[in-house]
Amino acid sequence: MERNNNKKDLGLVMVAAALLLTFLSSCKEEKQTSFYPIKPVAFTEVEITDEFWRERMETNRKVTIPIAFQRSEETGRIKNFKVAGGLEEGTFNTRRGYDDSDVFKVMEGAAYSLSQHPDPELEKYLDTLISYVAAAQEDDGYLFTVKTIHGVSDEHRDAKLPKWVSVETDGSHELYNLGHMYEAAVAHYRATGKRSFLNIAIKSADLVDEVFGWGKLEEVPGHQEIEIGLVKLYEVTGEKRYLDLSKFFLDKRGEKPGKGTYNQTHKKVVDQDKAVGHSVRAVYMYAGMADMAALSGDNAYVEAMDKLWHDIVDTKLYIIGGIGAAGGHEGFGDHYELPNFRAYNETCAAIANVFWNQRLFLTHGDAKYADVLERSMYNNVLSGVSLSGDKFFYPNRLESRGTTVRSEWFNTSCCPSNVSRFLPDVPGYIYAYDDASIYVNLFISSKTNISMSGNEVALVQNSDLPWSGDVGFEVNPKKSKPFALKMRIPGWASDSPVPSDLYTFKSPLKEKTVIKVNGEVVEYTVDKGYAVVQRTWDQGDKVDVDFPFELRVVESHPNIIENKGRVAFQVGPIVYCVEGKDLPNEEAGNIMIDDTQEFKLKYEENLLNGVTTINGEATYFEATESSGLKEEKIPFKAIPYYAWANRGGSEMMVWIPNEKQAVFPEPIATKANRAKLTTSKTVRTGSLYVVNDSYKPDMSSSIEATHFNFWPLKNSTEWIDMTFDRPTTVSESTVYWKYEKVGTKFPKSYKLYYRSNGDWKEVKVKDYPINQDGEPSTITFRKVKTPALRLEIEQGDTQAGLYEWEVN
Repeated sequence: MERNNNKKDLGLVMVAAALLLTFLSSCKEEKQTSFYPIKPVAFTEVEITDEFWRERMETNRKVTIPIAFQRSEETGRIKNFKVAGGLEEGTFNTRRGYDDSDVFKVMEGAAYSLSQHPDPELEKYLDTLISYVAAAQEDDGYLFTVKTIHGVSDEHRDAKLPKWVSVETDGSHELYNLGHMYEAAVAHYRATGKRSFLNIAIKSADLVDEVFGWGKLEEVPGHQEIEIGLVKLYEVTGEKRYLDLSKFFLDKRGEKPGKGTYNQTHKKVVDQDKAVGHSVRAVYMYAGMADMAALSGDNAYVEAMDKLWHDIVDTKLYIIGGIGAAGGHEGFGDHYELPNFRAYNETCAAIANVFWNQRLFLTHGDAKYADVLERSMYNNVLSGVSLSGDKFFYPNRLESRGTTVRSEWFNTSCCPSNVSRFLPDVPGYIYAYDDASIYVNLFISSKTNISMSGNEVALVQNSDLPWSGDVGFEVNPKKSKPFALKMRIPGWASDSPVPSDLYTFKSPLKEKTVIKVNGEVVEYTVDKGYAVVQRTWDQGDKVDVDFPFELRVVESHPNIIENKGRVAFQVGPIVYCVEGKDLPNEEAGNIMIDDTQEFKLKYEENLLNGVTTINGEATYFEATESSGLKEEKIPFKAIPYYAWANRGGSEMMVWIPNEKQAVFPEPIATKANRAKLTTSKTVRTGSLYVVNDSYKPDMSSSIEATHFNFWPLKNSTEWIDMTFDRPTTVSESTVYWKYEKVGTKFPKSYKLYYRSNGDWKEVKVKDYPINQDGEPSTITFRKVKTPALRLEIEQGDTQAGLYEWEVN
């Protein structure tokens, strides 16, 4: 450890001092109002009465937050603070330095929960955690447990360099962690009025401001987030240095290469016009840019954000509102690169997308941003957590072959902790206002009081969403005054599912939105996607909105290769999928639907906590030995996408074939796909099964097929074993290699071995070709009868990978 043996006693003194500061610190801090042109109604000012969302928020409070704290205890994340603070002996307990941030995010969620549901036991537990954080904070304000515990040493990968060295290029998360800590501290201060956590954040921010800035250490974070945290700290303290520091981190980015597109250091932020690299890093940065635009009035940020938003919404947004197609760098792919089976769609990225689109709405007052926000929230974000609240998705795929299941936790658990802090904040996205208008962005049963232009307006919303389009409001102004009630007309209630041509509805609506005031139909104007009812409002005024609530068939842009000959279903804000559990043969990948048939919507109270299902007929295809297809009519049922994988592993599809050429029936049994695969690689082996699933790519750079690779290993010799269910005679092997311009490359070489009397022997073959023209590499050899084969792969400077391995 970097500190001496008296660290434990010093830690206890620091805890006492930090707690004392709660009462002795100055009262300089004041809560700031929103700095955006449009002001959101804070989640603390909105009472949720909605059955759909109240159930999820209660599950988050009673299950997800406690589970996240429990996992943080069990995995040693919380112990890291105690060890760093000298409260316990030990070493760094977890894999990565960024594990501190998971604790901060769950603390933030717990603080939000306290704001709505006072809980003395939870508050006491938070006080204890804060004392651990205070102990772990060094005298000068530094807080990064892995470096405090190990100092500069080779004992841990995140402790090899001194503090603050190469924060941009080495992948250090020192500043990233602090951003989440600042957000949590502000949330705790606003929830409880206590300064214990806030004082830790201030001490830290003062140190960061002392170290970083123009003429100081001119580095930027390797992972963006502190930009948002510093702005929130500025909001409650009024300390402009924090705002200036956030602006420095934004404006300095891109002055030198850093990690290039991966962490968005390839250009100055105001010059960026395409969403590239790691999606969470990118969109956290975009949210910080929005904050800075509102605070500084610098229109260059706004112009850049508008270009970036269009790049995403026009070419890179999934139908579920997810972003980040590529798993290798957890980020954006090329234009229209939106695969289904290998989709990434990190849950954190969907949450970040909500953060950013909320800020864009507050900047521009346009409903299109709330459309994207709603799509992400109801589909990708909710998919990230199970209905029971204790199992999670990190990636959110749009297609599964039955092997995808939810996890209780992850080694990198940013997603569960992010969900725990997001759900209590949902009420804060429903309403907003300016001097002349009240905006309604989400249709969630709730109550709120809004102070605007010297008047107090009590607003009650009753909504049947997401299962019907009936919404009602009761407007109770303290004084009868004119103002505009602006109610978003959602994309699903108009003719555009998203604000671009990336997705379109196959047929126009049969009906239009109808609005009544006090029982009388009224004419309304539409401004930036909002139905505007302008009048002098009196107490007891009632507004009824009847949104057309129809099953919409969605088609995608022709440039999205994987969706050719396929359609998706949407009802209200909910995107649907077909899951094998609801089909007679439990094989979702083998069906085709006639999307012109008359489907029936049915609310099923006892299915998946109560959902509306889509019911009709499908054609089931089965591959036969003669390579023909056997067809059979079967009943069809689709469920909300967010609810899939809550009944165990199952096949699933969002984009369902409506043309025969798009159907890929389950392959017939072969020597390869009956075999069991194992590999030398010990981490990130989840996609190994694709190597013998009998789905072959069209070319070595195919974006349609998924693959297995050996990342992060390189310059090494690795292997994949294929063990047959019985000794099998083979004489031919074919490998479909993966090749990418950036990422996975062809191997330097490979060899094939067979198992004989417990030993591995090389097959007798002239050479081992690696075809670099997209064709598979096939070798023929003298027949052998063996229980297993081994494909040995020598890698170069980049990981090797393959789509498929066939044997005959």
